[in-house]
Amino acid sequence: MLKATMLALLALAIGLNAAAAQEKSITVFAAASMKNALDDVDAAFTRKTGIKVVASYDASSALMKQIEGGAPADVFLSADLKWMDYGTQKKLIKDDTRINLLGNQLVLIAPKDSKIDHVDIKSGFDIAKLAGDGRIATGDVKAVPVGIYAQAALQKLGAWAAAEPKMALTQNVRAALVLVARGEVPLGIVYSTDAKVEPGVKVVAVFPDDSHDPIVYPVAATTHASPEAMPYLDYLHSQAAKSIFETYGFSFLVKPTS
Repeated sequence: MLKATMLALLALAIGLNAAAAQEKSITVFAAASMKNALDDVDAAFTRKTGIKVVASYDASSALMKQIEGGAPADVFLSADLKWMDYGTQKKLIKDDTRINLLGNQLVLIAPKDSKIDHVDIKSGFDIAKLAGDGRIATGDVKAVPVGIYAQAALQKLGAWAAAEPKMALTQNVRAALVLVARGEVPLGIVYSTDAKVEPGVKVVAVFPDDSHDPIVYPVAATTHASPEAMPYLDYLHSQAAKSIFETYGFSFLVKPTS
């Protein structure tokens, strides 16, 4: 009888431990441009570890402000250094977990059926003229990383003054992508990885690297991260994650760990 009771208790304990393992999860706040690639990375991580990943995608600025407001994120993945630096200044992230993970390119896109084809972007480039009576979609230039990169590039090229009145500024890069894909605007400035996953657009030009700051995606655990955030961060710089990110067009900035 005693033996049977002990076996029953052992079975119950094992069941409870298994249930607890299944319930382990982390919340990741990530730049909108990462959605397709990171969804695949997260699925692979969950298959390997059993840890569920709940991802929230938006502009890096909006996500960091949510974290500052107390949103329970374990990991923050930004599309620029500025908003990660902000997190550092506000003591919202663990600096010793921070790495610059990915790189990207800034591109000019048009609807798939647009008559606009290849465009040579150089000093004096007149994007306002190219847009005609239409507008140019990109992220909010005051906060959204893609908009900040876009404004810097157009200023460097001498095109911003004419382009500014025609800008259609959105809450994140994917919103700008949708405007172009639907044909609501003739041009948009997004990341190359966004254009790659949207069949309704085509890339008509790549902005010169020297027209804006390097596009870098840093990642870090937040100060209130659960212990499960650490194996997740380790997985992000694994060879398996590298392969997925590169499939979507991101450049991998760290040496894979395994």
